[in-house]
Amino acid sequence: MTTDLTRASAAELADGLARKEISSVELVQAQLDRIAAVDGAVHAFLHVDAEGALASAREVDDRRAAGDEDLHVLAGVPIAVKDVMATRGMPTTCGSRILEGWVPPYDATVVARLRAAGLPILGKTNMDEFAMGSSTEHSAYGPTHNPWDLDRIPGGSGGGSSAVVAAYEAPLAIGTDTGGSIRQPAAVTGTVGVKPTYGGVSRYGLVALASSLDQAGPCTRTVLDAALLHSVIGGHDPMDSTSIAAPAPPVVESARRADVAGLRVGVIKELGGEGYQAGVRARFDEAVALLEGAGAEVVEVSCPSFDYALAAYYLILPSEASSNLAKFDAMRYGLRVLPEGVDAPSAEQVMAATRDAGFGDEVKRRIILGTYALSSGYYDAYYGQAQKVRRLISNDFAAAFDKVDVLVSPTSPTTAFKLGDKLDDPMSMYLQDVATIPANLAGVPGMSLPSGLADEDGLPTGIQILAPATQDERLYGVGAALERMLVQSWGRPLLAQAPDLTALKGA
Repeated sequence: MTTDLTRASAAELADGLARKEISSVELVQAQLDRIAAVDGAVHAFLHVDAEGALASAREVDDRRAAGDEDLHVLAGVPIAVKDVMATRGMPTTCGSRILEGWVPPYDATVVARLRAAGLPILGKTNMDEFAMGSSTEHSAYGPTHNPWDLDRIPGGSGGGSSAVVAAYEAPLAIGTDTGGSIRQPAAVTGTVGVKPTYGGVSRYGLVALASSLDQAGPCTRTVLDAALLHSVIGGHDPMDSTSIAAPAPPVVESARRADVAGLRVGVIKELGGEGYQAGVRARFDEAVALLEGAGAEVVEVSCPSFDYALAAYYLILPSEASSNLAKFDAMRYGLRVLPEGVDAPSAEQVMAATRDAGFGDEVKRRIILGTYALSSGYYDAYYGQAQKVRRLISNDFAAAFDKVDVLVSPTSPTTAFKLGDKLDDPMSMYLQDVATIPANLAGVPGMSLPSGLADEDGLPTGIQILAPATQDERLYGVGAALERMLVQSWGRPLLAQAPDLTALKGA
């Protein structure tokens, strides 16, 4: 294991803890020191809970010293959590002013499972407001910066979670993925991100954006680390009515096996070509060639309904968002703003003033769009039609998986763009998720892992792997095998090639 604890993988740290070569307190303190040194430049954290993380670490160390044999393999390894998850005793803002200062009285199931497994929670990571965005520029608390280039975006909406991993501020993080918000940030920061099968990880305590699309998952630096984290947070939860009544799939075993010999891999015809940066496509083609060289059978697969996925998604998501965000009414919790010049304002006037002050432009845009799509006279023409397209996309996935074991595509059509470049062009921003959205509409699992650096700008690119619903272990077997081959071809992990963050900070 590297002598710099912040650079080690979660699996390496877990081994060191188990052998008592390091303590959890030592490890958490190293991460807190790293956060203090670099997060002023990256701005990946919205809240750091140093006291709570160290207390949790001391508890794990005491249990290990007492010979507790029930400790989880990741016990003592610190983690960061996207600020869309309810955390008891710790602020949960969803990147919005309307929830500024709100401290939940309970934990989300994912958070409760992390605590039960003994993972110290370092803090909450920055995000686009209510997970609406592809760049983490729509946070009410300021943008997060990409550790590869501080002038560029780290992806979104979970750019904070991907950035803390890429900046070595945490070995593990939790993100959420509604249309690509784990996978797209992973692609542009050179990290690994996984969206599990819908219902495979509990959504209880996750502040909902679009309830039929949202899914929590791991953000890590290696495929094995993602598998280990998935094993902690996955499995049935009776508190979530959409939770699959089954244990977490055997993802760790699959990641350790890492074999693609005889596997059928489908390259999605519709997710490539025009609109995809040349360097992104080149690295993708090289990764596919490695799979073929390792004994996988590679074929092209057509999923024609994917061409309509973006349009369908941006009717379904705003419709569900407009309903979910109705709870922020200034009456129950969060911000309350009184309208100016009104002596005895009505509840409606207070609600209007609060939402005007508390919601950002992107949230307002999507609420308006969703309310319109659900309104009388337009429901069937817009929302109803979008749901029909969603069914066609699911049918395309089913037909494709009859022919192949997994599907692959580039994760994002471009590398990280510069901060501010797309803020005035929402459609261009939305197109960043064109390759990731189909998986959310169909509920199938997806993984992004680094595929190399683009020739044009030397920035990370990602390859996406998709598997049938409830077959998440296929992602980890293929991902781990491909990761091993790619690292061998590069000579060292991709993140080891990133510029020195201190130098970027100084620049």
